[in-house]
Amino acid sequence: MENAAAATPAPRALATEAVHAGREDLAELGVHAPPLDLSTTYPSFDAAAEAARIDAFAETGARLDGPPVYARLDNPTTARFETALAKLEGTESAVAFASGMAALTAVLLVRASMGLRHVVAVRPLYGCSDHLLNGGLLGTEVTWTDPAGIAEALRPDTGLVMVETPANPTLAEVDLRAVRHACGSVPLLVDNTFATPVLQRPAEEGARLVLHSATKYLGGHGDVMGGVVACDEEFARKLRQVRFATGGVLHPLAGYLLLRGLSTLPVRVRAASTTAADLARRLAADPRVARVHYPSIGGAMVSFEVYGDPHGVIAGVRLITPAVSLGSVDTLIQHPASISHRIVAEGDRRAHGVSDRLLRMSVGLEDVEDLWRDLTEALSARQDDALAVRRPGTAAEVLSAPPARNGSQGAPAPHPAVR
Repeated sequence: MENAAAATPAPRALATEAVHAGREDLAELGVHAPPLDLSTTYPSFDAAAEAARIDAFAETGARLDGPPVYARLDNPTTARFETALAKLEGTESAVAFASGMAALTAVLLVRASMGLRHVVAVRPLYGCSDHLLNGGLLGTEVTWTDPAGIAEALRPDTGLVMVETPANPTLAEVDLRAVRHACGSVPLLVDNTFATPVLQRPAEEGARLVLHSATKYLGGHGDVMGGVVACDEEFARKLRQVRFATGGVLHPLAGYLLLRGLSTLPVRVRAASTTAADLARRLAADPRVARVHYPSIGGAMVSFEVYGDPHGVIAGVRLITPAVSLGSVDTLIQHPASISHRIVAEGDRRAHGVSDRLLRMSVGLEDVEDLWRDLTEALSARQDDALAVRRPGTAAEVLSAPPARNGSQGAPAPHPAVR
């Protein structure tokens, strides 16, 4: 009994896993930092054995035993990141891709290859996810619904249910356990980019697939692009086969940077979340702000609607960077209706809480007083006329946006979009 207990390692806290996962063999290798393998191909003097290994991958999608064959098939550095992310999300496996959109595309292709092209989705989603589902580029058909309507929307050819919580950009939240129950046997995919496993682990609530734009919090420094799906090994094998066939591989240097980013993920997310919550409270008390969106689980994202010109706020910041993307160590702000969700039809945007006066802010690691000084000065830019709209003495409402309602699919706007 004692030997069995000794053979089973004790569960480790998330902060510990973030530092050590994917690095368990480093001492054995005699190194302290993870090695970076940039090879595109690998020598093999036994062509027959190599052919057998490749055939095995084609049949099963399992990671190859032994040395790598070709970088499009697998890479040791990328595999370390995948191992670490799976441990943080509490899944058997994870499969990394060149971007979050490449990762979502691979999931849709896996289901489409099985004749399951119908997707049930809850708005709002990231604008390009919305566009990929709605545009029919991969032959998918989507039914948009609210969480309560998921079960009714399912069909025999439904291959996936997709939600994002907290949602981009309204930070609306859904009850994942309830959604999972409504899915029945259909896999649930949760975009966990905003929350990260620090705040939320969707697999523990029954999600089969957990999607990340790794470009954001997982990397954390605005210098690497990638995507990843955490899932069970059965689905991971199919994803690896799609990745090999389509070539949406993560570069090893990106895998190296993402593994490094994971080591500080809990510290970064918690510190930024503390500042974001403080800014959300201050914004709610500001007479120039109509509504503040901040999720109940916390996080480093804040969205708010202004009475005045949102473009004036964008133009007025000096410390905060007016730029797309999120999850970096520095604070970013953008206007979703113009940028990240411009690709979504205007009526669908507005119906699901993405108003023309909404601003989305990704809070970084700067001092809260410096950020607030920059924000309040930017809010003063061309905002004076809007103050007459606000009744004196009222406070802005702090909330997550209401759940998405059934909406028309509409024709997507012909504009590029970024998260």
